[in-house]
Amino acid sequence: MTSSATHLFRLARWGVTLARRRALVGIENDPNAPSTLRRMVRLARLATLTGKRGTPDYAGAFRAIGPAAIKLGQSLATRPDLVGEEAANNLLSLQDSLPPVPFAEIKAAIEGSFGQPIDKLFAEIDPEPVGAASIAQVHKGTTTDGRKVAIKVLRPGIREKFARDIQTYEWAAAHLEAMGGGEAERLRPRLTIANFKRWTNSELDLRREAASASELAEQMAGVPGYRIPGIDWDRTNGRVLTIEWIDGIKISRVDELRARGHDLAALSDKLVISFLTQAISAGFFHADMHQGNLFVEDDGTIAAIDFGIMGRIDRRARQWLAEILYGLTTGNYRRVAEIHFEAQYVPSYHSVGEFATALRAVGEPMRGKPVKELSVGQMLDGLFAITRDFDMQTQPHLLLLQKTMVMVEGIATQLNPDINMWDTAAPYVRSWIRDELGPEAALADRLKQDTETLFRLPGLIRRLEEKFPPKGGAPEPPPLPEIPLLTDRSQGAGGGWIGYFIAGLVGAGAVWGATVAGLL
Repeated sequence: MTSSATHLFRLARWGVTLARRRALVGIENDPNAPSTLRRMVRLARLATLTGKRGTPDYAGAFRAIGPAAIKLGQSLATRPDLVGEEAANNLLSLQDSLPPVPFAEIKAAIEGSFGQPIDKLFAEIDPEPVGAASIAQVHKGTTTDGRKVAIKVLRPGIREKFARDIQTYEWAAAHLEAMGGGEAERLRPRLTIANFKRWTNSELDLRREAASASELAEQMAGVPGYRIPGIDWDRTNGRVLTIEWIDGIKISRVDELRARGHDLAALSDKLVISFLTQAISAGFFHADMHQGNLFVEDDGTIAAIDFGIMGRIDRRARQWLAEILYGLTTGNYRRVAEIHFEAQYVPSYHSVGEFATALRAVGEPMRGKPVKELSVGQMLDGLFAITRDFDMQTQPHLLLLQKTMVMVEGIATQLNPDINMWDTAAPYVRSWIRDELGPEAALADRLKQDTETLFRLPGLIRRLEEKFPPKGGAPEPPPLPEIPLLTDRSQGAGGGWIGYFIAGLVGAGAVWGATVAGLL
């Protein structure tokens, strides 16, 4: 297990990078940030002789720290409630690109992962990558049977680098929750890092990405105008993914699409409906739908690539989501509020009526307006204020969905500035609710749930007996180990602060010494 001293040194080193780019100023000035954290940030800034004036460069700081930080920064771009609106907006510009690995290393990685010479797999590979990101890089190639493919290869040693850095993120998140009290616990930084770890572990196994592409292709098979490229399973393993090459125009090249005669308004609607189909009908959606991952083919079909980050929503949550979206489009804020209480997103001690009024204050100014007249920042500000006022814990699966919705909205608006997202979404959502929540569907759901419950009863009884055995039975298993903290909250505010103050001094001293010595 990595020692606390190692975690502190890593955090101090990263803190130097953040402080030099003034990326810690937001925390220092945020009244909602734990006071202990603000004091430690101030120590880090003073140690690097950095003033508070100047424009923070959050994206540049995360890029300078390294590959795992780039991925973390992209994840935090969806959490303005956690990092602040200014930081989140700046992190949206964080592009996942790094200098490429030399082709000789890529060739060795391919041959090592398959255990055979590269010419047995590919007739040709372009040594110049078409893209180089923090986890992998992609080369265009031709298989031995003549098919054009994209070959995605993990960077050598990247799994070990991510594992090391994520350990420190987990350690830091545990201490942030411990020092932060109610607000930090409500925002759940440990859960944020746990989800980040799960997503990145999935991205670091290219078989998982291939499986995600295959599953999404099955889910979207009946949707016209949207497709997923095919996987070459014979040339795919945990470190190498081989997928059909897509010949098309990037969806961001609006002028080129228009020159080729594509109907931009139709493309915009098609993109929105394809996303709603994934999120609401299938419950499994492409969660990295930025402009570089979407292409338009000659016949107007939208083709998606890069399936490393996927979102999943269970059926009950999808029903709630559909009702929330429909309630917002029709102005039925009371029903939207009731769903939030049914889903236990809002604690029961709050008033449904007051929550409905708060939703109306955010939603009513947006209804009936095209996206170009709306301020996404103001809307998110209002929504996050509601989450604080009504003690709502963050829902990571919905945050990933929200991030993707913002991406889709941005691309759809580029294609058609006059699009009204509510009007485009309403017919689809209304139809889905009718089919999925109508009387026949409700009866079928109840029969299915009751049958499943009946079959689960024997297992439930067995687990109860295991957890509460008769006298002389097996003892209850011990609790799972937790990350050891430098200080315990049970010591009280004073005792806890002393531990963090000492840790802060140690970290600041390390930063100061390393900076003076020119090591950082």
